[in-house]
Amino acid sequence: MKKAERRLYLMRGDQRLRSYPIALGFSPKGHKRREGDGRTPEGRYVIDWKNSASRFRKSLHLSYPNPADARRAAFRHQAPGGMIMIHGQPSGHRDAQPIEGDWTLGCIAVSNPAIEEIWSLTSTGVPIEILP
Repeated sequence: MKKAERRLYLMRGDQRLRSYPIALGFSPKGHKRREGDGRTPEGRYVIDWKNSASRFRKSLHLSYPNPADARRAAFRHQAPGGMIMIHGQPSGHRDAQPIEGDWTLGCIAVSNPAIEEIWSLTSTGVPIEILP
């Protein structure tokens, strides 16, 4: 995933299988430092669980914070935050078009058709790299 491009890429090795437009946290520049900062983390994580009963269409949980994220936050005496997901649109969002702009609290939002496809093509343990 490339934050600056606002694109999530599903990859198999070096081959791009799919590409999706995304929305990020409301303050997307830089790596997530603490809970509530509105940033989407940067780094290597894995999809560690899936939620079909989310308050969004569906959601895939990322393994943020990793040990380094937790240490950095602890050094600053701050909570690192958590519950970073790749998710669809809010359950009450009836418009066929996704919400425009960066609006999440740090998650990665995609359209509802995109989350359905991503859900079907991924499983837990799949690595994700979030680049600036």
